[in-house]
Amino acid sequence: MTDEGIVDRIAAEITERPGRIVVAFLLVTLVFAGGLANVSTSAGTQQFTSGIPAEQALSDIQREFGPSFSEDTGSTQLVQRNRNVLSKPAMLRMLRAQQRLQETQGLRVAAVSSPAATVARTLDPTATTTEAQIRALERATPTEIDRAIRSNADNPGFTGGVSDDFNAESASASAAIGVVTHQTPGAGGGGGAAAGQSGSSPLTDIQLRSQRIVDTVGGDITVFGSGIISAEFSSVITDSLLIVTPAAVLLIAGFLIVAYRDLLDLLLGAFTLVLAVVWTFGFLGLAGIPFSQLMIAVPPLLLAVGIDFGIHAVNRYREDREDGYGVDEAMGLAVRQLVVAFFIVTGTTVIGFLANLTSDLTPIREFGLVAAAGIVFTFLLFGVFLPAAKVLIDRRRERLPIPTFSQAPLGAEGSGLASVLRVGVSIGERGPRVFLALVLVLTAASGGYAAGISTSFSQEDFLPPEDTADYLEALPEPFAPSEYTAVETLNFLEAKFTASQGGSVTIYVEGDMEDPTRLEEIYRMGEDPPSTFVSEGGRAESRSIVTVIKRRAASDPEFRRLVNRNDRNANGVPDDNLGEIYDYLLSSSSHEQALQYLAEDRRSTRVVYSAEADVSQSAVAADGREVADRYRDTSGIAVATGTTVVFAAVSDLIFASAVQSLAVALALTVVFLVVIYGVLEGLPSLGVVNTVPIVASVALVAATMRLAGIAFNAFTATILSLTIGLGIDYSVHVVHRFIDERGEHDLVTALERTVRGTGGALLGSMLTTTTGIGVLVFSVLSILGQFGTLTALSILYSFVTSMVVLPSALVIWDGLKGHDPDQPVDAESVFSLPLRDGESEATPAASRTD
Repeated sequence: MTDEGIVDRIAAEITERPGRIVVAFLLVTLVFAGGLANVSTSAGTQQFTSGIPAEQALSDIQREFGPSFSEDTGSTQLVQRNRNVLSKPAMLRMLRAQQRLQETQGLRVAAVSSPAATVARTLDPTATTTEAQIRALERATPTEIDRAIRSNADNPGFTGGVSDDFNAESASASAAIGVVTHQTPGAGGGGGAAAGQSGSSPLTDIQLRSQRIVDTVGGDITVFGSGIISAEFSSVITDSLLIVTPAAVLLIAGFLIVAYRDLLDLLLGAFTLVLAVVWTFGFLGLAGIPFSQLMIAVPPLLLAVGIDFGIHAVNRYREDREDGYGVDEAMGLAVRQLVVAFFIVTGTTVIGFLANLTSDLTPIREFGLVAAAGIVFTFLLFGVFLPAAKVLIDRRRERLPIPTFSQAPLGAEGSGLASVLRVGVSIGERGPRVFLALVLVLTAASGGYAAGISTSFSQEDFLPPEDTADYLEALPEPFAPSEYTAVETLNFLEAKFTASQGGSVTIYVEGDMEDPTRLEEIYRMGEDPPSTFVSEGGRAESRSIVTVIKRRAASDPEFRRLVNRNDRNANGVPDDNLGEIYDYLLSSSSHEQALQYLAEDRRSTRVVYSAEADVSQSAVAADGREVADRYRDTSGIAVATGTTVVFAAVSDLIFASAVQSLAVALALTVVFLVVIYGVLEGLPSLGVVNTVPIVASVALVAATMRLAGIAFNAFTATILSLTIGLGIDYSVHVVHRFIDERGEHDLVTALERTVRGTGGALLGSMLTTTTGIGVLVFSVLSILGQFGTLTALSILYSFVTSMVVLPSALVIWDGLKGHDPDQPVDAESVFSLPLRDGESEATPAASRTD
């Protein structure tokens, strides 16, 4: 069966058996609705980092090293802020908060520590419990407390828990951190992994409960940890949907009222949009794909394409009704004219979304797959279901007293809108070649400027900003967002604690740690450190098993003699009998410190290098990999890892994903259009013409990103391929309508009828979809707002270039085809004839015969 036969068959089914089609689609809806209950959620950074080599090494470290990295423990930070957290009342509040947490069943507290506890033990060395430490502080005089604080001025265990403004002379600091360790199976080494997960984990529940308990001792202590971050990762999805969805519905409803100007058509279009969302999210549940933060963008994208299809279908149907056709005849004509255009639009849009399958990041691949499936569902619903339902409604409308409002198509001849839409035609009449040359220069300049777009990936990307916008705080329940504190606390810690300002790089070394050369190789890696590393005496500042050995040797004469006997070059790093060295360490008070850097099976170790503050993530990661490459022992391997390195690796993948998906989407779209226009119209060159405005749009979107300071991130990495997928919609409708009109009218009239009829529908579609997607700026998540802004701009640019640039491209194409601009072109003899031997598309139409 030919393509025309398929289209005719679809049109016949819609007009002859609309009831069966509607029932069938409703039954399929029930199937997809069953999948809605299976939709799970996934949020945070771990969904992006999973599978990256540096992340796998980090997971190995969390699993292998020391109690603080045990999979059965998690930690909670108690962040205290006060004019002086080292005052007696403030330290007592910290200790009482820790005591109440210890006494609360279900929190599973295994240990606590804090600067206040250190001071209390200095006052009374026998105060090993929190209760005893409280008594020691209560009995101490201010002078005794100040003396105890000053005696710990050189104690890293104390100074590491107080802010940078700690003053030993005045015994004061403005912030302190207490730590509570919990026995929580599955917490994943202090909860580090949990920070990248969503949902309710044991550590999340513990930390949320802990905040309520801590609040009972005073208001200057905030509970913080990976569980709090995980909770905010999850709640930001719900809050964003609660705000964005109603806003989109209200704004879209307003524009649809203007576009449809008929209650029944409005309700039908809205109902079909709901079905598209149900089908897509039902597919999500049936396919077992989790709903991530990136998926929040899917409903607006479906609304974008669905609204476009709906307005085009109804508007074209109304045009044929105005020409005097009945319900069945008008819908038959509309379907025959639009199904092909819808199919082309669906194909190009699906290509744009599926181009994201080239990404190495799982959430981006899943987003591309779900969005592509949603577009196919939208095509079926608006290309088949809506026309069939429209036929049923309008048949009843003629028999029953159903109120009918305006049925006039958008952009009717003589309207002010038609005059505005004709701008591109006027340019095409006067100087199409000069205009296209200018567009080409602008596109090239925009593309060159856009080459400087930066990339970013951080935990904060997935969390609400520190300051919630006033308009969000003014929203009533249930739309008011939750209270978010994670980013504010992270910023506070970064500002107050040196350890939080600079990053770190961990080198994970695998190999037999009793090999005589192993420790020397690890020690040698720190020589001549890169500029991003903190250096001391010409060596990188680091913490490793070598550091533990040196510290133990400095304080233990017996161990020092053991090390010296086995140190060939007298540099303090033993070379021989390493097993004996480790045995001594692990049987001493340095046991726990050693296990933080040496695996129990002695088959791996880790070296932690401190990074300078205010250096880029990518620079630190690159230098970390360079240091790891210095490891020359062929019997082992060294891998640079740590949060900084993992996030830098994801950032690199985000940029690669953006470039790859753009290249794939553009290449496959051109091929698809060339093939489809060659098959359907015998004019493959129209496929190239079709891509002219979209290339300009992509360049403009990319330039806008750099101009606005928006980086490629987990959300915006998809924007360029989406611009192709969504934007090509506008140029496809224009080109397809032009082909129809050119067969019956001269060139200018064909263009005018195209921009007036199809352009009017496109304008309505553009306004509704930019608004529907633009509401993402109201999301609690900042980068989701950036994604919404860029997507709305990409649609706006695509509409403008299709209306202004494409007419000139079609004028030039029509001239190259050798058509007489003052005469209509016989569609049968020109648009559908195969080429004979020796002919090409450039062969004048007048000389082509059967």
